Amino acid sequence: MTGPKPLRSDARRNRERLLEAARAAFAADGLSVSLDEIARRAAVGPGTLYRHFPAKEALFEAVLQDRLQSLADEAEALHDAQDPGAALLGYVDRLIAEAALKRDLVDALASAGTELGAGLAETGARIRGRIQHLLERAQASGAIRGDLGVDDLMTIIASMMFALRRGGVQASDPQRAVAVLRDGLLAAPRAADGRRRVTT
Repeated sequence: MTGPKPLRSDARRNRERLLEAARAAFAADGLSVSLDEIARRAAVGPGTLYRHFPAKEALFEAVLQDRLQSLADEAEALHDAQDPGAALLGYVDRLIAEAALKRDLVDALASAGTELGAGLAETGARIRGRIQHLLERAQASGAIRGDLGVDDLMTIIASMMFALRRGGVQASDPQRAVAVLRDGLLAAPRAADGRRRVTT
């Protein structure tokens, strides 16, 4: 009865080594990294990896679930923020800053559930839903332009994520890019007569 215990302990250690190697590999290279490369970085045989994670998507989901869950929880905490505009802009900043350093987040949010497991797709959908809520509250407060839908905003965020990752982290300054994005999201200031000013 006590014989299997060392094997289970070894299996747990191997799984943790695989997850640690996968976190670094996916963050740097996204879904393009091979399972054999992850096994090599974890110093285990490919057979050990496939016993724990029979497909790349299973390993990717295991690595990303906690990260996406944390982002979803952060958005949920902003649900009733007193300053809806600041809440939305701050959360967009957070997503872009995270994605500028971690390619796997870009891949996960862009996959729309077509390539990933149901659990990860569900968490990604939760994030999208939270963003929609933050956007609608920010628009109702007058802080964010009203002609922007959640599809538009998600496309803009995803595009910026990919742009910042293209050619490496140093391809662009994330802070400058986010500042430009903020300016584009803000509602036009009102003139003295209450009308929105139109700038050219």
